[in-house]
Amino acid sequence: MRAFTVHKGLVAPIDRENVDTDAIIPKQFLKSIRKTGFGPNLFDEWRYLDKGEPGQDPASRKPNTDFVLNQPRYAGASVLLARKNFGCGSSREHAPWAIEQFGFRALIAPSYADIFYNNCFKNGILPIVLPEAQVDRLFDEVAAFPGYELTIDLERQVVVKPQGDELPFDVQAFRKYCLLNGLDDIGLTLRHQDKIAAFESERLATKPWLASTM
Repeated sequence: MRAFTVHKGLVAPIDRENVDTDAIIPKQFLKSIRKTGFGPNLFDEWRYLDKGEPGQDPASRKPNTDFVLNQPRYAGASVLLARKNFGCGSSREHAPWAIEQFGFRALIAPSYADIFYNNCFKNGILPIVLPEAQVDRLFDEVAAFPGYELTIDLERQVVVKPQGDELPFDVQAFRKYCLLNGLDDIGLTLRHQDKIAAFESERLATKPWLASTM
């Protein structure tokens, strides 16, 4: 998992409340058991005018030019601005996979669905919660200023606006530690790799018959 320390990026707005995970990554793309390849189908039913299927070449699709992520001014955006209750619906982990693989490193919204919120941290995405009034103001500024960028400093726990104003946010200490160090659940376990190896070695030395079942 990529570490998150300080990130500066273009902001793209999704100006809808209660965006559910089926909108983020439609159900037909959940057939894949791999953890890769979901970025091209992020918000698939909103980004395209035709129905998409797994493995389909995006170049063969009919893009919806009215959808925000298809507009040239938001090309390359890496900070997603959203409304309240983002990520509601089913608990599919494919949703943060698609968001991260599309290129977003951070989300900003007044609130998130709990499971989606937790899954973001496990996949290297920083979901920031800001008061609704501040989010409203950010939507206004993004609309008014093409190329609008924000700097997100996780260590200091602030979102820095272009003019230098800082918006503080809260993040649980353990989640912050994992993001700063790029540690997912597997990475956390592998910190103790030497102890695990020593335990397995001692176990086989005292119970050698277990070797035939490994």
